[in-house]
Amino acid sequence: MSALLVSLRSRAWAVAFAVVALIVIDHAVAHAERGLTTEQSILSAGKSQGEPFGLLTVALPEGPLVAKWRDAERAIRGDINIIADCRADISNCISPAAIQFLKIANAASSRDGLARLGEINRAINLAVRPVSDRAQYGVDDHWTSPLATLAAGAGDCEDYAIAKLVALHEAGVSRDNVRLIIMRENATGEDHAVVAARVDGRWHILDNRFFVMVEDAEISKYTPVFAVDAEGIKRVQQPEIAVAMHGATGSEAKPANPDADVTISTIAPASAMTEADDSWYVHVM
Repeated sequence: MSALLVSLRSRAWAVAFAVVALIVIDHAVAHAERGLTTEQSILSAGKSQGEPFGLLTVALPEGPLVAKWRDAERAIRGDINIIADCRADISNCISPAAIQFLKIANAASSRDGLARLGEINRAINLAVRPVSDRAQYGVDDHWTSPLATLAAGAGDCEDYAIAKLVALHEAGVSRDNVRLIIMRENATGEDHAVVAARVDGRWHILDNRFFVMVEDAEISKYTPVFAVDAEGIKRVQQPEIAVAMHGATGSEAKPANPDADVTISTIAPASAMTEADDSWYVHVM
């Protein structure tokens, strides 16, 4: 009788294990059918937390990056006043950059959902030529306001991102649904700035290197390290997700140092950027 009970218990455990295995396999197959990798599945599950890449953030009270953003905010507020005056009386607007900005924002506001995001991503990518801060300003990193970027017709990745951030707000996208994200390339440790915007609960990445937008779950070569929202600069948390994403490939994401001066620069601009070609890019350090 004892042997029989042991046998029955063993079979019951085996059946239970098989059921769990089938559930796991079925879940994996479902993701595979949707074209998701294991790391993308982790990110998709995390998106319910409400932030791009499904990651948590903590406020960054002080540091060089915070000071840099405060300077940019002051310039942005000046731009917003100019834009508001031009919107109220476009015929007397003396800022060509403000007129250009309003055309971009107005064209986007006439669209809905992803089309609104795509209009801004495309228009600003076309309006700004990629160039490094060293070449343009003689310094390693300089964050410019939208009107300064449009007036110069040139900038690097964070200049594109700031212009898109403000344009999205002007086009009617809620501040709760827009983030400026600083990502770190896993292979090189270099930083790159993009905008993440949420539509129907899903975050889409507006990148100066591409006209085509992708969802945050499709980003695998970069790890987000800082985020800028209406509350200010925040440092990305939850390193276990970064380990889960990149540990299998042997690459390790470098930790975000809140006291470090993040420098973002652009090199080797694309030789040709055309409205018809969605695949143009620049190499970003």
